[in-house]
Amino acid sequence: MENGLAVAIVGATGAVGSQMLRLVEETSLPIKQVKLLASKRSAGVTLTYKGQPITVEEALPESFEGIDIALFSAGGSVSKQLAPEAVKRGAVVIDNTSAFRMDPNTPLVVPEVNEDSLKQHHGIIANPNCSTIQMVTALEPLRQAYGLKRIIVSTYQAVSGAGQSAIEELKKETLRALNQEPPKPEILPVKGAEKHYSIAFNAIPQIDVFQDNLFTFEEIKMINETKKIMGDDEIAVAATCVRLPIITGHAESVYIETNDIIPDVATVREILASAPGVTVADDPSRQLYPMPIDAVGKKDVFVGRIRKDPDVENGLHLWIVSDNLLKGAAWNSVQIAESLVELGLIRV
Repeated sequence: MENGLAVAIVGATGAVGSQMLRLVEETSLPIKQVKLLASKRSAGVTLTYKGQPITVEEALPESFEGIDIALFSAGGSVSKQLAPEAVKRGAVVIDNTSAFRMDPNTPLVVPEVNEDSLKQHHGIIANPNCSTIQMVTALEPLRQAYGLKRIIVSTYQAVSGAGQSAIEELKKETLRALNQEPPKPEILPVKGAEKHYSIAFNAIPQIDVFQDNLFTFEEIKMINETKKIMGDDEIAVAATCVRLPIITGHAESVYIETNDIIPDVATVREILASAPGVTVADDPSRQLYPMPIDAVGKKDVFVGRIRKDPDVENGLHLWIVSDNLLKGAAWNSVQIAESLVELGLIRV
């Protein structure tokens, strides 16, 4: 019997799924088979893996026979329907939707932060929200060093976080604006919402639907997921999530208050520079700071604009940037798969 892993990608034709396919191609994981799955509408499309054409198949329960790892990125309803079916057939599911993130029996994992929680999985592992992933990756080294009692984050998120249709809408709306034509938005801020706003040359302070407490679901996800990943319900977290006319790359302005006093910014830079998955780009004298355009196609989380709060002794400000399709989605999922193998939690 041939050794190696059989990997399925559910949602292979989407913005995140296509990145998953590329990363699976690059990974050091011993892969013997890749199966590409999507909706019935996308079935029949041909994609390429290591130079060989693979036909995308419709995702059905029986599609997961013989699959070891299933990477899901096809929407929460698909995950709820098919992830348990994949587990029944022996697969470990790494799910990139919000379907299982807050399930107490499902680990919510960023390998640089809480890799050990993978040991408690029961077949499904949740990949956190893109904006949460980059924030906790950057903050965990500081939490370890100084403790963490408060986070206030404002995000500046790319349209690719809302899928391929939002990317196309940005392009079309930008052309319409440049041609002085009236806007015709149909997707943002939320496809099923009553109103839609043009993203071209605009900032929309709504990502996902509003909740009873006046925060959006995206903001609630950041709040709850951060506490779960860091294993600390006592951390105070508040978020404001904003969509900008950027195709790829989320940015975040983050203010934290630590338990212990941070001695100086130079020490913070050193701690972050030595942290896994983090790159420090912080030199105001040379106007060096990370921007979304610089993060595209890169796996790390980038941190800059590090400064102590002028009024709060244990307050610190940071600017955090990452490719939302990579570390914020596809790369974190593949990292989880690599961790499963490294920890001996999946048979190769």
